Amino acid sequence: MLIRKPADIPYSEVTPKALYLRRREFIQTAAAGAIGAAVALSPRESRAQGRAKLPNVRKSSLSATEAPNSYDDATGYNNFYEFGTDKGDPKANAQRFVPRPWSIRVDGLVKTPATIDLDTFLKPFPLEERIYRLRCVEAWSMVIPWVGVPLADVIKKLEPQPSAKFVEFTTLLDASRMPGQRVPVLQWPYVEGLRMDEAMHPLSILAVGLYGETLPNQNGAPVRLVVPWKYGFKGIKSIVRIRFTDQQPRNSWQVSQPREYGFYANVNPEVDHPRWSQATERRLGEFRRRKTEMFNGYAQQVASLYSGLDLRKNY
Repeated sequence: MLIRKPADIPYSEVTPKALYLRRREFIQTAAAGAIGAAVALSPRESRAQGRAKLPNVRKSSLSATEAPNSYDDATGYNNFYEFGTDKGDPKANAQRFVPRPWSIRVDGLVKTPATIDLDTFLKPFPLEERIYRLRCVEAWSMVIPWVGVPLADVIKKLEPQPSAKFVEFTTLLDASRMPGQRVPVLQWPYVEGLRMDEAMHPLSILAVGLYGETLPNQNGAPVRLVVPWKYGFKGIKSIVRIRFTDQQPRNSWQVSQPREYGFYANVNPEVDHPRWSQATERRLGEFRRRKTEMFNGYAQQVASLYSGLDLRKNY
């Protein structure tokens, strides 16, 4: 058995003390529901766990050329603090989550504020498979074949007002369904935002699946944001609200740790996290680390969005 000494462990793999203490709270809270979790799932809950094939998915020319990681990598190693802070917690704790029916509130600077049924609203949109790199701030990465619709198409249909400069997204707030919300790891609900030109960029998508199948609970079912040139925490999951605004939203990690997390979250190997370097990353399934690419390898497509912006200050 290999025993790793403290000196052998990269700092990027060390859990911050505050999160560790909160994780103990989460374990204690989750234990209270362990008996209930052992009960057989109801038919409705069982249907939620099925891997349903998505019909008529077309390939996108915007896909990366790397081979995707395995399905097990993408669905078993996740950040989704609403279901726990360890990478394996979301898969273990999200199995009883039922993502249907699902509605999204659209408000703010929009022509017609409304509450929309997700499936009805997205039905006319063709589904595309986009093989995108995912780079997380903890310096790990993977390649995932997401299935979704261009965010720009969705926004056009929602008809924001000309004064809207940003779009804000909010995750479901329901501690009975998302047990991690019983612990104050973050200020719930989770909130994220994009500048309007970022949201309208062709690479930005609302994902409803991966590997040709419906999105698993632990990956943000039933709908999540994917912005491939940004760190993974921008990819807000289980979205229940889309709000258009003329003010820059304050995203959850920015509120919680402003010294470590900013609004833009563009992948930038020249700007280190205060507790570890971002110059290299480890792709899941690989032993050797690789150099981190500017904008996660999408610089040619998105660098013009930030012309004149100091990306060391606007991290």
